[in-house]
Amino acid sequence: MAYDEHLAGRIRELVGPEPGVSEKRMFGGLAFLVDGHMAVAASGQGGLMVRVARDEQEVLLSRKHVSPMVMRGNETRGWIRVDAEGVKTRRQLQTWVSRGIAQARSAP
Repeated sequence: MAYDEHLAGRIRELVGPEPGVSEKRMFGGLAFLVDGHMAVAASGQGGLMVRVARDEQEVLLSRKHVSPMVMRGNETRGWIRVDAEGVKTRRQLQTWVSRGIAQARSAP
């Protein structure tokens, strides 16, 4: 499955004013990086991948439409997947994109 072009465009609109943002095709999706650190991505499996603080991950996983990000059969710590239903509105998407950008900016 290819990533959702419409979702990628919506993310692009939100990150446009952010300094240091670039795009890169990765893992079958389109990733948005901040100063070289991946923040969010329109996933090739649908929905959104979001970089999160590891100590917040368990709490975030209890939210509706949120699941662990699994790659090659392993859960990826510091990352979550938000189903398309969880990013339908601009407000929902903005919340997750802002979280991912903040976490990417905190990376060394």
